[in-house]
Amino acid sequence: MLNKLHIATYNIHKGFSHFNRRVMVHQLRDSLRALNADIIFLQEVVGEHKGHGARFENWPESPQYEFLADSIWTDFAYGKNAVYDEGHHGNAILSRYPILRWDNVDVSAHRFESRGLLHCEIGIPQWRENLHCICVHLGLFKRGRSRQLQLLEKHIEELVPQDAPLVIAGDFNDWREVASRILVQRLALAEVFELTEGRPARTYPSTLPLFRLDRIYVRGFHIEKAQVHQGHPWSKISDHAVLSAQMILR
Repeated sequence: MLNKLHIATYNIHKGFSHFNRRVMVHQLRDSLRALNADIIFLQEVVGEHKGHGARFENWPESPQYEFLADSIWTDFAYGKNAVYDEGHHGNAILSRYPILRWDNVDVSAHRFESRGLLHCEIGIPQWRENLHCICVHLGLFKRGRSRQLQLLEKHIEELVPQDAPLVIAGDFNDWREVASRILVQRLALAEVFELTEGRPARTYPSTLPLFRLDRIYVRGFHIEKAQVHQGHPWSKISDHAVLSAQMILR
């Protein structure tokens, strides 16, 4: 049905296993394909790294977002956030549907922690309004996260029509679960696991999730199913679990 949407979010840990022991992007690509999601929000995606290709025999020649999208997700966008001598990494969105426009907004709280909001506008056949998707990876410190949430609120109010369907997903690093005060109370969004389970899902560390760091917030959808993907093979791929949601457009 064209009014159904299946999305997922994953912090991929730059394509490495825990403690950066092994390159996991090949297993990651296979596992993402098995999810069969329409749109995937990714964090800690390597766009370029000059040293990894020489150091690791199975390092992909193309940027990770292209390698992961391959022929399954025909459209993708990448927001470069952290830039260093060897290369850069950031957020990415992979989509089965056309990405009509996109922008990456710098919300870095300080020069030691580069962060961005990757905003894509996606055209889905027969939908009256375009779908707005924002992939986030917020900072580690409370003051920085508060500022980033304020910037996210301002960005949505200015650029996302109130009647347009909206999905915000990613790694919020929100240990104290305060993000909903802005996203739910002020912007009329709903977190999918708060709706289905009463609280955000535990996602970190992936071997035995204790902390509720990753979220999916939506506006304009009914949630059919929300799921945490943990255990094998996911716990071998990254230190975060995967979240997915199957939704119906209202």
